Amino acid sequence: MILIFFGPPGAGKGTQADLVSKKFGIPHLSTGEILRNKLLDNDSLSEKLKDVIDSGNLVPDDILNKIVANRIAISDCNKGFILDGYPRTIVQKDFLSDFLINNNLKISKIFDLKINQKKIIQRIKSRFNIEYRGDDNEEVIKTRIFKYFQETKPISDYYSLNYPQNYYLIDANQEIQMIHSDIIKITKK
Repeated sequence: MILIFFGPPGAGKGTQADLVSKKFGIPHLSTGEILRNKLLDNDSLSEKLKDVIDSGNLVPDDILNKIVANRIAISDCNKGFILDGYPRTIVQKDFLSDFLINNNLKISKIFDLKINQKKIIQRIKSRFNIEYRGDDNEEVIKTRIFKYFQETKPISDYYSLNYPQNYYLIDANQEIQMIHSDIIKITKK
Protein backbone atom coordinates (compact mmCIF):
# COMPACT_ATOMS: atom_id res chain seq x y z
CA MET A 1 0.00 0.00 0.00
CA ILE A 2 1.54 3.28 -1.14
CA LEU A 3 -0.39 6.42 -0.26
CA ILE A 4 0.36 10.04 -1.11
CA PHE A 5 -1.11 13.01 0.77
CA PHE A 6 -1.39 16.43 -0.86
CA GLY A 7 -2.74 19.66 0.54
CA PRO A 8 -1.55 23.11 1.53
CA PRO A 9 0.25 23.71 4.84
CA GLY A 10 -2.25 23.33 7.68
CA ALA A 11 -4.64 21.07 5.75
CA GLY A 12 -3.94 18.20 8.13
CA LYS A 13 -1.77 15.99 5.91
CA GLY A 14 0.56 15.07 8.75
CA THR A 15 -2.25 14.39 11.20
CA GLN A 16 -4.15 12.21 8.74
CA ALA A 17 -1.04 10.39 7.49
CA ASP A 18 -0.11 9.64 11.10
CA LEU A 19 -3.57 8.24 11.86
CA VAL A 20 -3.58 6.11 8.70
CA SER A 21 -0.04 4.92 9.45
CA LYS A 22 -1.15 3.64 12.86
CA LYS A 23 -4.33 2.09 11.45
CA PHE A 24 -2.54 0.08 8.74
CA GLY A 25 0.89 -0.36 10.34
CA ILE A 26 2.87 1.29 7.56
CA PRO A 27 5.45 4.09 7.94
CA HIS A 28 4.46 7.72 7.61
CA LEU A 29 7.26 9.38 5.65
CA SER A 30 6.99 13.09 6.33
CA THR A 31 9.66 15.10 4.57
CA GLY A 32 8.92 17.94 6.99
CA GLU A 33 9.69 15.76 10.00
CA ILE A 34 12.79 14.27 8.37
CA LEU A 35 14.05 17.77 7.66
CA ARG A 36 13.20 19.03 11.15
CA ASN A 37 15.21 16.10 12.56
CA LYS A 38 18.10 17.04 10.27
CA LEU A 39 17.98 20.57 11.69
CA LEU A 40 19.02 19.09 15.05
CA ASP A 41 22.38 18.15 13.53
CA ASN A 42 25.07 20.77 13.89
CA ASP A 43 26.59 20.85 10.41
CA SER A 44 26.64 23.07 7.31
CA LEU A 45 23.69 21.23 5.70
CA SER A 46 21.52 21.76 8.78
CA GLU A 47 22.39 25.48 8.72
CA LYS A 48 21.41 25.72 5.02
CA LEU A 49 18.19 23.83 5.73
CA LYS A 50 17.37 26.17 8.62
CA ASP A 51 17.72 29.22 6.38
CA VAL A 52 15.54 27.67 3.66
CA ILE A 53 12.82 26.40 6.01
CA ASP A 54 12.67 29.58 8.13
CA SER A 55 12.21 31.67 4.96
CA GLY A 56 9.28 29.47 3.89
CA ASN A 57 11.05 28.25 0.76
CA LEU A 58 11.14 24.61 -0.26
CA VAL A 59 14.22 22.43 0.18
CA PRO A 60 16.04 21.68 -3.12
CA ASP A 61 14.81 18.64 -5.07
CA ASP A 62 18.09 16.74 -5.11
CA ILE A 63 18.25 16.71 -1.29
CA LEU A 64 14.64 15.60 -0.86
CA ASN A 65 14.89 12.96 -3.59
CA LYS A 66 17.92 11.43 -1.87
CA ILE A 67 16.23 11.50 1.54
CA VAL A 68 13.04 9.88 0.23
CA ALA A 69 14.85 7.17 -1.79
CA ASN A 70 17.04 6.27 1.19
CA ARG A 71 14.03 6.14 3.50
CA ILE A 72 11.89 4.00 1.19
CA ALA A 73 14.76 1.52 0.91
CA ILE A 74 14.52 0.71 4.64
CA SER A 75 12.81 -2.64 5.26
CA ASP A 76 9.88 -1.22 7.27
CA CYS A 77 8.58 0.17 3.94
CA ASN A 78 8.37 -3.28 2.33
CA LYS A 79 4.62 -3.56 3.03
CA GLY A 80 3.92 0.04 2.07
CA PHE A 81 4.33 3.61 3.19
CA ILE A 82 2.70 7.02 3.22
CA LEU A 83 4.28 10.05 1.57
CA ASP A 84 3.39 13.36 3.20
CA GLY A 85 4.90 16.49 1.68
CA TYR A 86 6.44 14.69 -1.28
CA PRO A 87 6.45 15.02 -4.26
CA ARG A 88 6.16 18.81 -4.37
CA THR A 89 7.75 19.64 -7.71
CA ILE A 90 7.90 18.23 -11.25
CA VAL A 91 11.47 17.05 -10.64
CA GLN A 92 10.36 15.19 -7.49
CA LYS A 93 7.30 13.73 -9.26
CA ASP A 94 9.48 12.45 -12.10
CA PHE A 95 12.05 11.06 -9.66
CA LEU A 96 9.32 9.27 -7.68
CA SER A 97 7.75 7.86 -10.84
CA ASP A 98 11.10 6.48 -12.03
CA PHE A 99 11.89 5.14 -8.55
CA LEU A 100 8.55 3.33 -8.29
CA ILE A 101 8.86 1.85 -11.79
CA ASN A 102 12.45 0.72 -11.15
CA ASN A 103 11.37 -0.97 -7.92
CA ASN A 104 8.16 -2.49 -9.34
CA LEU A 105 5.94 -0.41 -7.03
CA LYS A 106 2.65 1.39 -7.68
CA ILE A 107 0.75 4.17 -5.96
CA SER A 108 -2.41 2.82 -4.29
CA LYS A 109 -4.26 6.03 -3.43
CA ILE A 110 -3.65 9.76 -3.67
CA PHE A 111 -5.46 12.02 -1.20
CA ASP A 112 -5.71 15.76 -1.87
CA LEU A 113 -6.91 17.63 1.23
CA LYS A 114 -8.76 20.79 0.19
CA ILE A 115 -9.18 23.58 2.75
CA ASN A 116 -9.92 27.31 2.69
CA GLN A 117 -7.08 29.75 3.39
CA LYS A 118 -8.65 31.33 6.47
CA LYS A 119 -8.88 27.90 8.10
CA ILE A 120 -5.24 27.18 7.13
CA ILE A 121 -3.96 30.27 8.94
CA GLN A 122 -6.14 29.53 11.95
CA ARG A 123 -4.88 25.92 12.20
CA ILE A 124 -1.22 26.81 11.74
CA LYS A 125 -1.36 29.57 14.36
CA SER A 126 -2.96 27.07 16.73
CA ARG A 127 -0.23 24.51 15.92
CA PHE A 128 2.44 27.16 16.60
CA ASN A 129 1.04 27.73 20.10
CA ILE A 130 1.31 23.99 20.82
CA GLU A 131 4.49 22.95 18.97
CA TYR A 132 6.40 26.28 18.82
CA ARG A 133 7.62 25.59 15.29
CA GLY A 134 9.77 28.39 13.84
CA ASP A 135 8.19 27.91 10.41
CA ASP A 136 4.67 28.69 11.70
CA ASN A 137 4.65 32.51 11.90
CA GLU A 138 2.13 34.41 9.74
CA GLU A 139 4.54 35.71 7.08
CA VAL A 140 6.11 32.28 6.61
CA ILE A 141 2.64 30.73 6.50
CA LYS A 142 1.61 33.07 3.66
CA THR A 143 4.85 32.32 1.77
CA ARG A 144 4.33 28.57 2.19
CA ILE A 145 0.69 28.79 1.02
CA PHE A 146 1.74 30.81 -2.05
CA LYS A 147 4.55 28.33 -2.82
CA TYR A 148 2.14 25.41 -2.44
CA PHE A 149 -0.32 26.78 -4.99
CA GLN A 150 2.45 27.88 -7.33
CA GLU A 151 4.62 24.75 -7.23
CA THR A 152 2.84 21.79 -5.63
CA LYS A 153 -0.80 22.18 -6.65
CA PRO A 154 0.15 21.52 -10.31
CA ILE A 155 1.62 18.18 -9.16
CA SER A 156 -1.61 17.12 -7.43
CA ASP A 157 -3.47 18.30 -10.56
CA TYR A 158 -1.19 16.06 -12.64
CA TYR A 159 -2.14 13.05 -10.49
CA SER A 160 -5.85 13.91 -10.66
CA LEU A 161 -5.67 13.94 -14.48
CA ASN A 162 -3.35 10.96 -14.95
CA TYR A 163 -4.49 8.71 -12.10
CA PRO A 164 -8.21 9.53 -11.71
CA GLN A 165 -8.99 6.02 -10.44
CA ASN A 166 -6.52 6.50 -7.55
CA TYR A 167 -7.06 10.22 -6.83
CA TYR A 168 -9.46 11.43 -4.10
CA LEU A 169 -10.30 15.02 -3.16
CA ILE A 170 -11.01 15.26 0.59
CA ASP A 171 -12.83 18.11 2.34
CA ALA A 172 -10.26 19.11 4.99
CA ASN A 173 -12.50 21.83 6.45
CA GLN A 174 -14.20 19.05 8.45
CA GLU A 175 -13.27 17.83 11.91
CA ILE A 176 -10.20 15.55 12.09
CA GLN A 177 -12.26 12.39 12.79
CA MET A 178 -14.58 13.00 9.83
CA ILE A 179 -11.61 13.48 7.49
CA HIS A 180 -10.02 10.32 8.89
CA SER A 181 -13.24 8.36 8.42
CA ASP A 182 -13.45 9.46 4.76
CA ILE A 183 -9.83 8.46 4.13
CA ILE A 184 -10.18 5.04 5.80
CA LYS A 185 -13.29 4.20 3.77
CA ILE A 186 -11.47 5.06 0.54
CA THR A 187 -8.28 3.26 1.58
CA LYS A 188 -10.20 0.04 2.24
CA LYS A 189 -11.74 0.05 -1.28
